[in-house]
Amino acid sequence: MSYKEEFDERGNRIHTKYSNGSEYWHKYDKNNNMIHTKSSHGYERWWEYDENENLVYYKDTDNHEYRKEYDKNNNEIHYKDSNKDEYWFKYINNKKISITKQEFKQIERRKLLLNNKRINRFSLMDI
Repeated sequence: MSYKEEFDERGNRIHTKYSNGSEYWHKYDKNNNMIHTKSSHGYERWWEYDENENLVYYKDTDNHEYRKEYDKNNNEIHYKDSNKDEYWFKYINNKKISITKQEFKQIERRKLLLNNKRINRFSLMDI
């Protein structure tokens, strides 16, 4: 199948037309990240990025949607989608591991308990 492509002044592909009549249009943000694509068949996708160019939001016309959060080092730490799937991520030796929301809450509770014990221990020592 043959096709013809058009590009913008920054070298981003903005239009593709195939010999079978299918067409695709693309839009980009100021950082050349694709933010919208649309096909002649009615399918569309949208993307949003944060100030560090991390993908934070995705949506398409098939009702698939997800959001992502990142830490200060641009590591993905949270993912939640329209199918109610949700994952939290921790990094051990720069290796990403996923944990469930319930596991994440348990870890945060343990941290809080440990911090409270440390505070109480120091408070008792000061008396």
